[in-house]
Amino acid sequence: MQVDSVQRWMEDLKLMTECECMCVLQAKPISLEEDAQGDLILAGGPGPGDPLQLLLKRGWVISTELRRIGQKLAQDRWARVHSMSVRLTCHARSMVSEYSAVSRNSSQEMGQIEKLLMEKCSELSAVTERCLQVENEHILKSMKACVSETLSTLGEHFGQLLELALTREVQALVRKIDASDNIYTTESTTGNLFSLTQEGAPLCRIIAKEGGVVALFKVCRQDTFRCLYPQALRTLASICCVEEGVHQLEKVDGVLCLADILTDDSHSEATRAEAAAVVAQVTSPHLPFTQHLSSFLESMEEIVTALVKLCQEASSGEVFLLASAALANITFFDTMACEMLLQLNAIRVLLEACSDKQRVDTPYTRDQIVTILANMSVLEQCASDIIQENGVQLIMGMLSEKPRSGTPAEVAACERVQQKAAVTLARLSRDPDVAREAVRLSCMSRLIELCRSPSERNSSDAVLVACLAALRRLAGVCPEGLQDSDFQQLVQPRLVDSFLLCSNMEESFV
Repeated sequence: MQVDSVQRWMEDLKLMTECECMCVLQAKPISLEEDAQGDLILAGGPGPGDPLQLLLKRGWVISTELRRIGQKLAQDRWARVHSMSVRLTCHARSMVSEYSAVSRNSSQEMGQIEKLLMEKCSELSAVTERCLQVENEHILKSMKACVSETLSTLGEHFGQLLELALTREVQALVRKIDASDNIYTTESTTGNLFSLTQEGAPLCRIIAKEGGVVALFKVCRQDTFRCLYPQALRTLASICCVEEGVHQLEKVDGVLCLADILTDDSHSEATRAEAAAVVAQVTSPHLPFTQHLSSFLESMEEIVTALVKLCQEASSGEVFLLASAALANITFFDTMACEMLLQLNAIRVLLEACSDKQRVDTPYTRDQIVTILANMSVLEQCASDIIQENGVQLIMGMLSEKPRSGTPAEVAACERVQQKAAVTLARLSRDPDVAREAVRLSCMSRLIELCRSPSERNSSDAVLVACLAALRRLAGVCPEGLQDSDFQQLVQPRLVDSFLLCSNMEESFV
């Protein structure tokens, strides 16, 4: 979650307790009045009527405690293991009590798992207390295996209970979206669902299994909820990071709905940009299950046309990034997309955007552009279009991509831009006109610099291999552009030998 670390610590502090204090509190009489008991149970928690936040926060605390107990157990720090086991019991009891107080009647299955969880918590506390009294190492070693097994079983029961409780709350949210005809209720509930997707893949799977994708597409098909389309689509993009989400999208003809939104100019740019984000997600080459999205091929031409238009008309860098990312992924998804892009003059649209700082101002965006160019460069006709639009010069500039902030993500993006620019250059240089233009623009000098200077490529092996391949392709057309030493070290040997020579240049033998 994108929150200030101090703020997060202050929130978590409410849920952390000293086990000694809790032990003392357990010995104190508690009022039998329901109201007083409820106030005590909820004190310091997420607040009444908010079972989802309660589950997430308590779940995070208990997961953290389980992990820490495992670490201390591995170090044989028995005093800490016992004190933390007592504290874990307190947290588990608090979660069960607090959730029972704010939720509807729990199911029989949940009741059974709650009972098993508390039994294992008591067993863990008892066995770790006995371990404190044992001095014989052999006995302690056998007891350690028992503690480890108990801890593992406890973790399984906790995971089952948390999944059941979260599933129940997700079901309630989905039913609320499905049944609502009130724009404010739908907006609030969809916002809650989006917040849950940010908690990770397990929750996205639960949402997909419980009909979240179906409910959200229902929202996106109702004109009365048009102002909620961006929020609903953003939530869908998050859910579709898991296989279950993509399968549900295909079952409800989600691709057709996305195509309708993208091709309808009456929708706002924000809505079409969020639809592009869903397309980018479901066509991601990094997710193996997206390659079987058969329904996408039926609407691909409409979607590609709409995305090129969105790139051309984008009013901001964010909109252009989402549209270009979708196009980049589609070029991996199906080779026909590259031919469509050629017919739509996409090369001109993309290269013109490179000179517009309002649309293309980060290495992340240039990464998408050069990905599209690299995949299109396998087509012979692409070379003439690149030359016509002064594309070689732009590709040359991408070989010099440098990070501004130095963050790992930006550095990695710059490496990808350099690598793909070199790959594009190597592929395009099959055409002698492109090769000669590249040599005229001193591309060979820049490629040699990237090969010989690890700092220029951030010591990236992928960039090095791509640059060596591009250099060899250019040298085949214009060998006079190379010095003898460069030819003998970077071109003449086997590729692997040149790679080893250049990758070892950064090593110090002092």
